[in-house]
Amino acid sequence: MKMGTLDRKSVIWLVAGVGVVLWVRYGIYGDRVSSSVTAADTIPQAEKRLQNLRQAAATVPANEELLKQAAAELADREKGILQAPTEPEAQAQLLETLNNLARSNGITTQGGEFRDKPLTKDYGEVSATVHFTCGIEQLVNLMASLADHPQILATDELRITGGNDKNKNVEAMLTVSAVVARKLLPVKKEGTLF
Repeated sequence: MKMGTLDRKSVIWLVAGVGVVLWVRYGIYGDRVSSSVTAADTIPQAEKRLQNLRQAAATVPANEELLKQAAAELADREKGILQAPTEPEAQAQLLETLNNLARSNGITTQGGEFRDKPLTKDYGEVSATVHFTCGIEQLVNLMASLADHPQILATDELRITGGNDKNKNVEAMLTVSAVVARKLLPVKKEGTLF
């Protein structure tokens, strides 16, 4: 393909024009042009940023109010969580609650075995197991007392075997769990094979 005379003249003028623009931009007037263009460009951008900041600042009180409402709702929902500084104290508090409920129903408990396990990243579970002998009506009343207790208590396991006495008492093993903060539970590390 051959370049015509008109095409050659156009290319020469284009190269010369670009050269003049570059010389004006970076040569003689480079500092003045760049500073005036930058100042002209930053005023509208600064006004836009200021407007965005004002809009964000206007939403802060509403967001703080939502945060307060969420914190109050969380505190209300966590009223039933067993509050203790350490895991052994949480286990002791659960066992004491279980023994007090049993005692209020005329039951004497024995033993106190404990377990723990994580539930979520924020909550864990501690469990206490007790053994006792009682009448069936006492056991029913104890289970009702557990359900009415203000703390979040759950019956994990209940084993009932028939007794050998004249009063038809039953022997029972009851495991009750309570929700605690996850930070109380020990961190269990994954083991390696070797």
